[in-house]
Amino acid sequence: MDVKEQGTNQRLQVAVYPGSFDPVTNGHLDIIRRAAKVFDKLVVAVLNNTSKNPLFTLEERMELLRRVTADLPNVEIDGFRDLLINYMQKKNANLIVRGLRAVSDFEYEMQLASTNRKLKDDIETFFMTSTPKYSYLSSSIVKEVARFHGPVVDLVPPEVEKALKGKYGTGVKA
Repeated sequence: MDVKEQGTNQRLQVAVYPGSFDPVTNGHLDIIRRAAKVFDKLVVAVLNNTSKNPLFTLEERMELLRRVTADLPNVEIDGFRDLLINYMQKKNANLIVRGLRAVSDFEYEMQLASTNRKLKDDIETFFMTSTPKYSYLSSSIVKEVARFHGPVVDLVPPEVEKALKGKYGTGVKA
């Protein structure tokens, strides 16, 4: 959590925003930008979930995130393949950021937050509600629209739109 700032007695608040980000959406980017204003350092931790078959590799997802957050100096992009709690210990962090799109997300997110706190009792989870214009948006929806060559221009950053065109062919409409 609190990393001591070099040469001072101040502590930096380090938060981790975990997810698969397959692909990163404008909704994710909204949460990242808002969380970057709240915490001294935000680590966007891209999960390599071996039980899922992602469209983009871990490295591709991390590179897309680096591109769309390049203007945020306190945001670090990293990947992990472990329990979030173990990863957070490696990062010396105890603050988790999670986005909530709708009430339906809350029950699942509450289970995760409670489990994380049970595993490590000094873990705090901060829920950020989605900006209303992104409350419906998910990576799954984006992939479904892109797969059938629908327009994703308002759903993802331009870098991601281009990457989706590369995965699904040039038929994705701008």
